[in-house]
Amino acid sequence: MSLKKASILIITILLIDQISKIYIKTHFHLGEDIKVFSWFHIAFIENNGMAWGTKLSDFTTLISDRTAKLILTLFRIIAVTGIAFWLVDVTKKKKSKILIFAISIIFAGALGNIIDSVFYGILFSDSVMQVATFLPEGGGYDSIFHGNVVDMLHFPIWNGILPEQLPLIGGKHFSFFDPVFNVADMAISSGIGILIMFNKKAFHETSKTDRSDSESHSNPN
Repeated sequence: MSLKKASILIITILLIDQISKIYIKTHFHLGEDIKVFSWFHIAFIENNGMAWGTKLSDFTTLISDRTAKLILTLFRIIAVTGIAFWLVDVTKKKKSKILIFAISIIFAGALGNIIDSVFYGILFSDSVMQVATFLPEGGGYDSIFHGNVVDMLHFPIWNGILPEQLPLIGGKHFSFFDPVFNVADMAISSGIGILIMFNKKAFHETSKTDRSDSESHSNPN
């Protein structure tokens, strides 16, 4: 896969991610939940921390929530910059299409969530008990680098009491699954999943013999 094709894929994912987030921000108030199907809801929440709503400040009292949020956002920017360099490198070296595809969607997802963290605080008004306004006159709900990530996809596929005969967890309430996420999260998770499942193919190094055979087949004369 060429860098041009990878760029088109990244831009497509980013557009879908940001359009869906902007729509939710400008049409839903925080906590609003619309049932589309019994197993799929549009549920607007905002995540101001790491995965599963955790925060750096949960692990230490030495830093405030705002400082922890700033550190997290800066770390994300550094991480996505590293992923960008990795993507350029693997495309130049003509690595496997699986590897380039996986890195591309991981990069797109990470960049999508960074846009929220960096800019949404100054681009939108608060969503608590109201629908947010884009570019409000009085300024956004927070400063740059302190925006919240918008999540809206919820799949409550099963909810009930587990059979008593199951060890340890039998008889307890269980729901699958609770996390609310967004398109960017899906891209990141899918990319990581591809790298894990197709590890050998993704990181396969084409030998000189393989390359010469391929060239001889493509140039029979």
